[in-house]
Amino acid sequence: MSQRDIETELESPALNLPAVVARNERTVREGFWRKMARVAGKIPFAEDAAAAWFCTRDHETPLRVKATLLAALAYFVLPTDIIPDFIAGLGFTDDASVLMAAIGLVSSHLKPTHREAARKALGLPPKDKPIA
Repeated sequence: MSQRDIETELESPALNLPAVVARNERTVREGFWRKMARVAGKIPFAEDAAAAWFCTRDHETPLRVKATLLAALAYFVLPTDIIPDFIAGLGFTDDASVLMAAIGLVSSHLKPTHREAARKALGLPPKDKPIA
């Protein structure tokens, strides 16, 4: 195998995937709850985002599902995206779209325990109990 063949193979997207997943995991781990603390009351998809986060922390969640959710959550966490978050009325529409698309792809892996943990973390009452 020539040097050029080796370099071409090392540039393969398939070999970079673990590094990308690791970078997304680090971005989400370091910034998700910080951002949620600032915006949870302003976004209608806060519970879904938190449930996705708990799904990524579950050791039973397949790697491909974690990778999908981590990519969407990293997009949410990063301050630079297609529509900046500070634009009133539109700022989080792209974040919601990306997250909902990812959840749609892997929804069968979002367990009731992930949703319950999300509601608890956000200070929301459990779904089965009526609000008094």
